[in-house]
Amino acid sequence: MSGHSKWHNIQARKGKSDAQRGKIFTKIGREIAVIVKAGGADPVSNPKLKDVIAKAKQNNMPNDSIERSIKKAAGEMGGVNYESCTYEGYGQGGSAVIVECLTDNKNRTAGDVRHAFDKFGGALGSTGCGSYLFQRKGIVAVEKDEKVDADEFMMTALDCGATDVVEYDDSFEVVTVANEHGKVAEGLEKAGYTVASSETTLVPDSFVDLEEAKLDKFIKMIDSLEDLDDVQEVYHNVNIPDEE
Repeated sequence: MSGHSKWHNIQARKGKSDAQRGKIFTKIGREIAVIVKAGGADPVSNPKLKDVIAKAKQNNMPNDSIERSIKKAAGEMGGVNYESCTYEGYGQGGSAVIVECLTDNKNRTAGDVRHAFDKFGGALGSTGCGSYLFQRKGIVAVEKDEKVDADEFMMTALDCGATDVVEYDDSFEVVTVANEHGKVAEGLEKAGYTVASSETTLVPDSFVDLEEAKLDKFIKMIDSLEDLDDVQEVYHNVNIPDEE
């Protein structure tokens, strides 16, 4: 998550190439497999599945692909067992990076993640070296237009259970307690607002600004990490301009 509106990140994700979208769909499918195996294939009784379905739709994953992933996870797992693992490291300028993975081979994943860090001047660190700089929170991005009254929206969001609201030029970023984003998003939708994204994520306590050369190298490192098949999410505390 960068230092600007999450809505910009969602927009960028929607604009990615077909190949990149395909990779995102594969990652979401893997996440569905793990969640269904742990809690069942009914989103009503498995709130984590409900959240990942919403995430899939936010990324324009077709409904039939979502349903196929759920059915496959429920009855045709094929013996593949994915494990979650998290790596922490450093990027340019002492920035912090956290990489969350789902893998069927931790040795392969660790090697791939280490290589991505090393290639672009970063370094893989020990557990806890960067996580203390982040807090897990729910984030709901809501589209903003001229019809939306900012004060009224903020009051509605707080009534729905939000802990804070940040206003941007084209969106509101609603902050919630971790794993409460779904309930708040539903409340805002019932109130007539358009929710662009809803998730629990890691939010940095503060951000690092990098000079252009270091920023370019850092972005290449993040792109390299996100391109790895086993990597689900990459979090960092670097301010990245909107045009990136």
